[in-house]
Amino acid sequence: MKFGEFELFVVSDGAFRLDGGAMFGTIPKVLWEKLHPADDRNRILLGLNCLLIRTPTETILVDTGIGSVYDEKFAFLYGVDQSETNLLRSLTALGVRPAEIDKVVLTHLHLDHAGGTCRKEGHGALAPAFPNAAYCINRNELAFARQPDPRSRPAYLPHTYETLAGQGRVVLTSENEEIAPGVSVMATPGHTRDHQSILVRSGGRTACFLADLAPTPSHLKTHYVMGYDLFPKTTMETKERVLRQAIEEGWLLIFEHSPGVRAGYLDEELKIRPVEGL
Repeated sequence: MKFGEFELFVVSDGAFRLDGGAMFGTIPKVLWEKLHPADDRNRILLGLNCLLIRTPTETILVDTGIGSVYDEKFAFLYGVDQSETNLLRSLTALGVRPAEIDKVVLTHLHLDHAGGTCRKEGHGALAPAFPNAAYCINRNELAFARQPDPRSRPAYLPHTYETLAGQGRVVLTSENEEIAPGVSVMATPGHTRDHQSILVRSGGRTACFLADLAPTPSHLKTHYVMGYDLFPKTTMETKERVLRQAIEEGWLLIFEHSPGVRAGYLDEELKIRPVEGL
């Protein structure tokens, strides 16, 4: 999709499943299951949507999905489905080779966002999946991932960020920092303390990759907050602020975990007008 002087593409790492109750917190199942039917283990289908940004000078990838460095138990637990596509196949379909990615920007380090940062080589050792990329990680998010609380520990995969750090591939960033001309991180705390969304500005237009601030269009209502969020009240406050700005300024919103509508424009009633071509 042409976006000002940039090109934007949603690239998929496949799909996975998480507990529906956890995805909607205190919202009753009778409400959320109408749009997100649960399987026999109460899990709902979620997308693994990453964002490829092509600027006149750089090719930037936002988040990396769940990746391929997992065993059968992990795949069963999370219902990983990469039978139709994964991130590398999605990029190949666009004619983009892993070596052409200049920067990888991670919204946070949870397994479904940073799992694809690394790959296994033939001899079993791990290596960066994008061999020429700088991996941009919020410095406070990395510090927390290295010393998480017991509740958060299962969400992190140390082999991902430690492999990158060990090879000198990590660029530490701070909140609300410009990553490249027209591409910046925006602090959107709540899901984690240092969670961030990504803003893309070009040609007078703005797109926002929401990440886990609002993982699907079903999470746009302020009080539709995930049980996974460490600071749910903060999530609500952040969401209200960001979505108000999105409406007022006509932002294109991109949803990381929607298995259906991936992007669209928000109206005053918090309804999404879908956009094709992404």
